[in-house]
Amino acid sequence: MLLNVRLNRMNISQRDTDKRILQLALPNIITNITVPLLGMVDTAIVGHLSESHIGAIAIGTQIFNLIYWNFGFLRMGTSGFTAQAYGARRLDEAVRVFIRAITIALAVALTLIALQYPIALLSKAIFNGSSTVINLALTYFFIRIWAAPATLGLYAIKGWFIGMQNSKLPMWIAIFINIVNILCSLVFVIIFKWDIKGVALGTVIAQYSGLLVGLFFVAFHYGKIFKKRLTGTFIHDTLRWNEMKRFFRVNGDIFLRTVCLAAVFTFITSESGRISDEILAVDALLLQFFTLFSYIMDGFAYAGESLVGRYIGARNRSTLVATVRRLIGWGLALSLVFTVLYAAFGEQFLRIFSDKENIIAATRPYHFWVLIVPIAGFSAFLFDGVFVGATASRTMRNTMFIATAAFFCIYYGIRNIADLNALNEEYTRNNILWLAFIVYLAARGLGQAAMLKKSVYNKAIK
Repeated sequence: MLLNVRLNRMNISQRDTDKRILQLALPNIITNITVPLLGMVDTAIVGHLSESHIGAIAIGTQIFNLIYWNFGFLRMGTSGFTAQAYGARRLDEAVRVFIRAITIALAVALTLIALQYPIALLSKAIFNGSSTVINLALTYFFIRIWAAPATLGLYAIKGWFIGMQNSKLPMWIAIFINIVNILCSLVFVIIFKWDIKGVALGTVIAQYSGLLVGLFFVAFHYGKIFKKRLTGTFIHDTLRWNEMKRFFRVNGDIFLRTVCLAAVFTFITSESGRISDEILAVDALLLQFFTLFSYIMDGFAYAGESLVGRYIGARNRSTLVATVRRLIGWGLALSLVFTVLYAAFGEQFLRIFSDKENIIAATRPYHFWVLIVPIAGFSAFLFDGVFVGATASRTMRNTMFIATAAFFCIYYGIRNIADLNALNEEYTRNNILWLAFIVYLAARGLGQAAMLKKSVYNKAIK
């Protein structure tokens, strides 16, 4: 009888943990499914125009990934700090985190707009493709860059909501943004015939619309805690350098980690274009499998950020450990499901983005790589959330350094061997690129798993 009682308690505890995870993860999954739609919708709309348009959107999107991923700390750092403040019941600190994040987001955005022409020149030097593809990509860039204040402001707002254990508000914001984006892009491209300019303008309008909705939600749901604290003295003290140092230290590590992330994906796009325009289009389509899986897994990672930060703030180690274990279980199960779905319906999925039979046919020799992505990558996504919640940014940074080094060593090492043996055709080079990418994903997850106890669990010890 005693054993049954203990088992029932354990099961209830697991069910409670799963319930908490799913309450946060499911809205985040919906949010994250809609987030890549900003790029997916753009790809789908122009994918029916020409091969050059597919490549241009791939490069244009990657330029912004290169920019915005480097400032992903505005979401991740904000989420971790806010969750720990929430767990410790320090609402003053939660408000301070919001003010710091929004201030930095605005400053960074204005700097990006001021530097748009140097960024464009650098992008032109980095990315490879025909002159038509590059010119279309830069046309897209010069319009969409004006959405920087809205995009980065939304990073801060979303991170703050997640830290406050509220994943439903980011979901509604993301749904609203994508409805606006889809409608505007379709009208501008199909009715007004503005081509790639219409796609970019639709994204700009959607981002600013989302920012206004986000600020409304902050005022409506949390107005009371802000109203009591938004005094000149409070804001001045919040932005003092001594108060900002820890925020910058943690976010500096996340920034360096994200630079590596952006470098890998920028290299993949650049190297694909160097191989050929066709391979650029092929890899742009195949990476949509990765994008979909990553954003769904990030729904659980964001739940991890919320709960890990909360339990560390409350110094609740046992619940922290149980939560991380359940997150890993969910990640493994979902990775198996996605592998099966991609194997069964992969080509149908690709046809959402392009009706060009030659491009669809060209993806088939490489399709097996997308079946490996879920198993190789799920732990990397989940542990990112766990380590963000713990503000264990140094470990994240160091693990990413190792994984990035592994990516480039694998790619150049095997490619040099292939070149020496005259195996330098498109098929061989692209397979080497995908192999390096799989190794990179696996190295991230394994490296963070090895540091879990020291960098996360031990932070919850009283």
